Amino acid sequence: MAALWSAIDDYDPDAFVAQVELLAAELPPGSALGLFERASAHDSTGHPDVAVPLYRAALNAGLTGIRRREATIQLASSLRNLGHASEAADLLSGELHATSDDLDGAVRAFLALALVDLGREREAVAASLTALSRYLPRYNRSLARYADELLDES
Repeated sequence: MAALWSAIDDYDPDAFVAQVELLAAELPPGSALGLFERASAHDSTGHPDVAVPLYRAALNAGLTGIRRREATIQLASSLRNLGHASEAADLLSGELHATSDDLDGAVRAFLALALVDLGREREAVAASLTALSRYLPRYNRSLARYADELLDES
């Protein structure tokens, strides 16, 4: 599966999805990982409407670890793209309280997009600045504090 994903640009979208479907079919029926991979393939080829129920099924089937968080981020992004920014923001806000990992910045970035769609630009900037503050070589604490102040003023 990893080799297929690394070559996604070499495939026609329908051919890519077909290859993912073939590989996912090698897993047991209802496999959380298989559902996640199928959802991701549809999502990555421009079909968030097909991806959303597959992401939900993967999460309901017990997807765990980093894939669970990836599925949540990707589900939220797809929901936002389909006009459900409020549900996307709720999902991602819940992820702010999850165990910290390499996806913290992605959670905040996609949350910022959902917040903009909801007309909550000040919160979106705060989420973005908080995410950015963790990657700067300097001024981390200052930027994070300013991001918090944006929220206090709203």
